Amino acid sequence: MTRSVIELTATPEDHRIARLAAAAIGLSLIDAAIPLPLPGVKPGLANIVTLIVLARYGWGTAAWVSALRVFAGGLLLGYFLSPGFFMSLTGAVASLAALGLAVRLPRRWFGPVSWSILAAFAHIGGQLLLARAWLIPHNGVFLLVPFFAAAALAFGIINGLIAARLLAELPAADPEPPHA
Repeated sequence: MTRSVIELTATPEDHRIARLAAAAIGLSLIDAAIPLPLPGVKPGLANIVTLIVLARYGWGTAAWVSALRVFAGGLLLGYFLSPGFFMSLTGAVASLAALGLAVRLPRRWFGPVSWSILAAFAHIGGQLLLARAWLIPHNGVFLLVPFFAAAALAFGIINGLIAARLLAELPAADPEPPHA
């Protein structure tokens, strides 16, 4: 009987995505440990990494980092495939969709802070729509919009300012690996 061996080779881009995803996962764990008065409201610290990745490496890499963060965070925090996992996944997908559009806006007027605010509103919007459609089939869920919108605005501004500061202070982006 002949056995075939499949050998996977990690590229420099794979290593970069893994390092960035690890940073985002670590920040997600810190996020989960912060007690806040309203369930579902979190600072979204991992979004700082996503914003930096978006600015430095593009939307595709940001999507990988975000997806790895959601899946690994769900596993590490013990809520993989639970309603909380799907809420997180929906928020991440909505946020990435908003960032995919936002990154096309003129950089003269739009950058990490405005991207962060747009992503925060998309994130909470996606989560509220999923909650309404699946978990709380009543329009009363939308009475929470002002609270979640205020949190999205505040944390969006804070995370965007942190990302902008880090982008200004961090060394230039690694060169793109050669494409085979």
